[in-house]
Amino acid sequence: MARLAQGLRRGEDGVVRCFWAASDPLYARYHDEEWGFPVADDRRLFEKICLEGFQSGLSWLTILRKRDNFRAAFRGFEVEAVACFGARDVARLLKDAGIVRHRGKIESTINNARRARELADEKGSLAAYFWSFEPPAADRPKRLTWPVLLTMAKTPASIALSRNLKKRGWTFVGPTTAYAFMQAMGLANDHVEGCAIRERAEKVRARFRRPG
Repeated sequence: MARLAQGLRRGEDGVVRCFWAASDPLYARYHDEEWGFPVADDRRLFEKICLEGFQSGLSWLTILRKRDNFRAAFRGFEVEAVACFGARDVARLLKDAGIVRHRGKIESTINNARRARELADEKGSLAAYFWSFEPPAADRPKRLTWPVLLTMAKTPASIALSRNLKKRGWTFVGPTTAYAFMQAMGLANDHVEGCAIRERAEKVRARFRRPG
């Protein structure tokens, strides 16, 4: 059996994936079914950018394991519902052992819901706004290997998105967080060359109708 390139790992099911997906079955499902596939649903986009903020300083697997708890605690990440949260909700969330109990991140999520409501009113949808920051093909690597991906913790597109969000009053949206969001929501396909899911994600992206 040929030796796999750096950044790839063969799972127990024989499927070659990005190496990080091999550490846990939950990660593998997320990698195969969600990560890198384009999303135009405002609720999912809002949920993801909030959870990326909660992940700061933690592993994504920690957040993924708690995702259902987060959804229950934050009313399914419906923007209108979270935008109406107040001090009692913050107190409730700080007692919820099923989520990450970080006051700053909780208050940031509520603030960002209010900013998201304003943004959707202005742009028509969160999807139209976020997809306007999709990296142009000319800015993407011609061949995405693991060493190349290591140089892309943040990109010109994620820096631009982060700056614009911060200008609009969003918090916990630094350029690295913004790029992780872009990778996950399919604004970029960062399944490395040789990953069995890369081609499938790219085909879905090719058929995807960009909002806006």
